[in-house]
Amino acid sequence: MDSQPQPRPRLDSDPWIDLRRYDQSWFDRGRPGWYILLWWLVQAIAFPLSWHNGHGFRCWLLRRFGAKIGVSVVIRPTARFTYPWKVEIGDYTWIGDDVILYSLDRLTIGTQCVVSQKSYLCTGSHNLSDRAFGLMVAPIAIGNGVWIAADSFVAPGVRIGANAVIGARSSVFGDIPEGQVAWGTPCRPRYPRSMDQ
Repeated sequence: MDSQPQPRPRLDSDPWIDLRRYDQSWFDRGRPGWYILLWWLVQAIAFPLSWHNGHGFRCWLLRRFGAKIGVSVVIRPTARFTYPWKVEIGDYTWIGDDVILYSLDRLTIGTQCVVSQKSYLCTGSHNLSDRAFGLMVAPIAIGNGVWIAADSFVAPGVRIGANAVIGARSSVFGDIPEGQVAWGTPCRPRYPRSMDQ
């Protein structure tokens, strides 16, 4: 009689990934660990304690940590920047309350843009086919005059063309052409944007 335990058949409920194998040692955060911790500490204290209209102060802080910030940029105290040295924001752009710029890769926002409250711009994800759940990063580029309405998600690698509008609570997984009004999950262009003279 065979006393060896028989292998159990693989069930659909078994995990297909092995997080013990996760490795992001190849990933370059752009600054040493102590500098990153210093930024997170400064942001956690100085941003929420700064006065509501203290946009210049918050822009100054971001510039000190390597962000490229244009003139007259509006940044609310609850906005969050993972790695500011990977962020570029053009002149007269507004970043709303609770916006997250998850800047593992380059994140570029043009001039005269609005990124409304609770929007999430995410330059990082994971490989669904990799058992080690490997990290993947790709830049986000947002053209001039774009409005990303409230609670929208923009995925890694997305380019949004100049003067496009992303409707509230949209999930943008692919490029959006310039001058289009787009919304939905997944976000798709619906009609051209027109402006009153």
